Amino acid sequence: MSVDTVPTPSSASVPTASQPSPDAVPPEPAAPSPTLPGTPPPRSHIRLTSHAGGFGALPIQWGAATAAERGPVVGTTTKRAHRNVIGTHSGSYSVYRALAVAAGALSPHHKADLTNTSPTDAIGPYPQWSEPGRIVSLDPWGAVVADAFATELAAGYDIRPTIAITKAHVILPEVIEALQSGRLKADGKFLTAGGAAMVTKAAIEPVWYLPAVAQRFGCSETDLRRVLFEETGGMYPELVTRSDLEVFLPPIGGQTLYIFGNARDLANPEVELTARIHDECNGSDVFGSDICTCRPYLTHAIEECIQGAQRGGVGLIAYSRKEGRALGEVTKFLVYNARKRQVGGDTADQYFARTECVAGVQDMRFQELMPDVFHWLGIRKIHRLVSMSNMKFDAITGSGIEIGTRVNIPDELIPADARVEMDAKMAAGYFTPGAVPDAEELKKAKGRGLDQ
Repeated sequence: MSVDTVPTPSSASVPTASQPSPDAVPPEPAAPSPTLPGTPPPRSHIRLTSHAGGFGALPIQWGAATAAERGPVVGTTTKRAHRNVIGTHSGSYSVYRALAVAAGALSPHHKADLTNTSPTDAIGPYPQWSEPGRIVSLDPWGAVVADAFATELAAGYDIRPTIAITKAHVILPEVIEALQSGRLKADGKFLTAGGAAMVTKAAIEPVWYLPAVAQRFGCSETDLRRVLFEETGGMYPELVTRSDLEVFLPPIGGQTLYIFGNARDLANPEVELTARIHDECNGSDVFGSDICTCRPYLTHAIEECIQGAQRGGVGLIAYSRKEGRALGEVTKFLVYNARKRQVGGDTADQYFARTECVAGVQDMRFQELMPDVFHWLGIRKIHRLVSMSNMKFDAITGSGIEIGTRVNIPDELIPADARVEMDAKMAAGYFTPGAVPDAEELKKAKGRGLDQ
């Protein structure tokens, strides 16, 4: 079916629990008894969700000023007729849920018990939550569904949080070293004597409002839906058959926020905010690989955030699951091999070219959606941005957020094998307060060989 031929009902035409559509399907039968662990789920006919109809789906008014007006995001599979979005909750982990059901370890009819799961810190609501186009890739009400939609939950709707907020201690060797060397001081409030940073952290799953996501990327919603359908091998037929469903829960990784200080201060432009947006790099962030500056930049930003909080400000690390510039770790490792095996060795002048040869593009992180999380936090000014990326800087300022000072990584924190990356980025126009390498400098091999 062509996307252009799909009818587009208005929100008012979406059937509700009290007003079924004329062609509504009969209510689903009562759920069978939960499957015992180790027992495959009983086989039955497959229910397709690629056609309009159903009973009890609640409308979503994206950008409404209150949770009640906006309506809940319902991506459940326990009662298909209640679904009002494309996809399911849990992002990329939804596939693991399917495996658990297939293996008989999880009942497909399980509903989450949300008792005592409420956020440890209140975030919002802020004016940006209802400002047109400000937030298009996450659900601003996703942390408070247990309270905001208590009536709908009591009526049997399977509504699940897409944001969770908790408290934690973050312990890193680099922070302990900074404490021992005197760069950081323990205060018992933000940093313990043992080197643990005390933080508020939030996990966020992606929730895309397709009309506005398409607008961010400068394409039509029809084209976006079609390409999403085709490039995922037809994973979600509703993308092209259900234009009445405007919200999509994509099977991708989300992001985690680490807040140093009072979370409510993030929205106060008078309180100094130190922030870093960090895109996932498992090899460096977790295992300390020295071919890039990801972990040094991340730990440097954490140190800056702690110091900022101790000065009376607030710090923020926004960590996004975009491994290998969103190209994936397999592609990243292939590029490493290509860089180090090329004639002349690993040089900065070929840094971006090797990636493009393998992946067809230099970078797929596309920071257009990244500022949404800042708007969710109510941020209007970042006083100190710990980043050299112009893509990130332009995306943030382009969304209406002011940036004061940009903080680069100190030279002494750059691993020797990562000089190739840093020189290439500086030559490409990334922010640096120092000298920019010229063409001759970029040709000098600096990276190790694969056997070193």
